[in-house]
Amino acid sequence: MKEFRVSLRSPGAASGAAGIPGPAGPRGPKLYATRRQELGRSFQDGGEHYDRVRPGYPLDSLNWILPDGATAAADLGAGTGKFTALLVGHGLEVAAVDPSTDMLEQLRKAYPRVNALEGTAEATGLADSAFDVVSVAQAWHWCEPLAASTEIARILRPHGVLGLVWNQLDTAVPWVHRLSRIMHAGDVHKPGFRPVIGPEFEGLESHLTLWQDTLSPEDIMELTKSRSYYLRANEATRAKVMGNLEWYLYDHLGHTPGETVQVPYMTQTWRAFKIHPATPR
Repeated sequence: MKEFRVSLRSPGAASGAAGIPGPAGPRGPKLYATRRQELGRSFQDGGEHYDRVRPGYPLDSLNWILPDGATAAADLGAGTGKFTALLVGHGLEVAAVDPSTDMLEQLRKAYPRVNALEGTAEATGLADSAFDVVSVAQAWHWCEPLAASTEIARILRPHGVLGLVWNQLDTAVPWVHRLSRIMHAGDVHKPGFRPVIGPEFEGLESHLTLWQDTLSPEDIMELTKSRSYYLRANEATRAKVMGNLEWYLYDHLGHTPGETVQVPYMTQTWRAFKIHPATPR
């Protein structure tokens, strides 16, 4: 995996109430609670496939959200442990929470020392003030952000960090933009996107990491099969998606089976700091 870095601080970080984005920027797809839950349930099964085909995250992303002296981290919506791997590699004491038994089974196999438990970002089951950093990678859009913010503030230590991370295809590259449309990659954020977080946090700012993932055309097709759109689709829709993808990769772009394809990615990382109430005089 090749990577290079561009750091961007969100220009509107100080707007709006503490910890909550101002009204100017788009907030991404609008998901009502029932719709959000329906989409999220599409990931309940298929943990082995998800773990095999989904990309990991650049170390740069972890380094940016990790506070000095951190010893304990919670990874919420941890899935099979794609971001958990970075936390473990840094030597932190890690708790991983996910609603999917199947996903956690893969995580436990890979990281047996991690405290892995079923739960959600809104109800983690973790102890109060136990963590220096809480990460939510590729999952905040499945959460109810205000309820999740309250829960995360509860388990964070004073001045702890909330880190929100998204991998997405770099659609600034024209051929990748068309690929994302064919794949129905719904996690591609619009320009100006700012995640919604609760008033328990302040100083929301962002960081961008550009990198490339080395895949074959077949890998790209398997990656498509891990997307929520494909998982929820009927057989006719799935066949149409795969047919369009085969045409695009082999006929239009001219790739051959097994060929190496450098796929541009961008990892968007956001961090915010838990507000610590002033000590009464």
